[in-house]
Amino acid sequence: MLLALLLSACMVGPDYQRPTAAVPTDFKHVEGWSVAAPADEHPKGAWWEGYGDAELNGLIARLNTSNQTVAQYEAQYRQAFALAQSARGALFPQLSTTVGKTRAGQGAGSSTSSQAVQVSGIRTTYTATLNASWELDIWGRLRRTLEANRASADASLATLAAMRLSMQSELAQNYLQLRVMDQQKRLLTETVDTYKRVLQLTESQYKRGIIASADVATATTQVKNAEAELVDLVWQRAQLENAIAVLMGEAPANFSLADNGSLPRIPAVPMSVPSQLLERRPDVAAAERSVMAANAQIGVAKAAYFPSLNLNAAGGYRSSTLSDWLTLPNRYWSVGPQLAMTLFDGGQIKFGVIGAEASYDASVATYRQTVLTALQEVENYLVTLHTLSEEAVLREEAVAASRKALQQYTNQYRVGLIGFLDVVTAQTTALNSARTLLTLQQTQLINSVQLIAALGGEWEGLPQNKN
Repeated sequence: MLLALLLSACMVGPDYQRPTAAVPTDFKHVEGWSVAAPADEHPKGAWWEGYGDAELNGLIARLNTSNQTVAQYEAQYRQAFALAQSARGALFPQLSTTVGKTRAGQGAGSSTSSQAVQVSGIRTTYTATLNASWELDIWGRLRRTLEANRASADASLATLAAMRLSMQSELAQNYLQLRVMDQQKRLLTETVDTYKRVLQLTESQYKRGIIASADVATATTQVKNAEAELVDLVWQRAQLENAIAVLMGEAPANFSLADNGSLPRIPAVPMSVPSQLLERRPDVAAAERSVMAANAQIGVAKAAYFPSLNLNAAGGYRSSTLSDWLTLPNRYWSVGPQLAMTLFDGGQIKFGVIGAEASYDASVATYRQTVLTALQEVENYLVTLHTLSEEAVLREEAVAASRKALQQYTNQYRVGLIGFLDVVTAQTTALNSARTLLTLQQTQLINSVQLIAALGGEWEGLPQNKN
């Protein structure tokens, strides 16, 4: 009991304390948003279901089981976990056994004035030995090593969670871009059809001598440019489709996504956010646990200043003949402590401690920078989403107005009240307005995914701040 108390009291090196970070109480762009300290055990949730797209849900499910980058980080976590378990085993006594047979020879000589005669003897020895050793962790070197390895394993687990969230986010963004591109393709297809009808009208009026051939050429140019833009979408969509396939661990040649005719909805951004912002950020948690591991390594380095104490014991049988090998007369044993201490090392231990402390300082700086980056990302996505939601209303009104104007100009052109250039201008305005709205919707969708990733997962179902 006394020995246990002594061992628990003697651990060199600093005990871990979480580094402070410059974390504000609120986000400046949205009233009521707040943050807290890291602790990523909260579930991330099936955040992708907020987009109301069953196909996206299925793709994410396949990614979760087949993504090779996630599989790589999962294997690295298992490796780190095994290392921590191995370090734990060093706290306990070690037992080993050896069984062997040896043949040894020794030369003996007698010399005369004229010659030397060499006589050699060969001896066979049979041994069976049980060895026991235990390093008493007086200064906490082994416990600090275990602490460091456990923290590294936790950091690896958090890194795995961060990578899984990153891959999910990347797939979702690619998928949402692809669906917006399908809407762009649909828009251009409708535009080409409209342009062709106007071209037919223009050709008819030209044949009747109402307009000049230049108007026909202009209408033809409109059609061909729109058709070219439609063709240009093919390779862009194919690249997004291929990227989604690879994220799911599948060969691009074996994967395709058909146009489902709909655009996923944009999740509503709440006006208040759970205080667990930084708690659920796996990259913040990984950085913080790396600090913990670096802190423990300082204790490991400092323990080298002190002597190590090992208790060793051995016992077994030794005989020169096999027949009476395992008998009492051939039994032997040994037991005793061993104290070892470095007396001179040219400053290796000193600079080892300095290096461990420098590594700790670097990990603290990395942790604080990770927190600042997390805050910056959330601030950016918040101001973007809330600004774009206001802009989207105006863009939708602009699209409606431009389409109404195009219809009116087309009717006026059909009866000869205006020239074709007015129609071309209205066509261009209507197309640009519709494409700008789609681009805005794509930005909203992508930023919503990025905000969710910045928050470490979905915000629905978590407690909200009440101000």
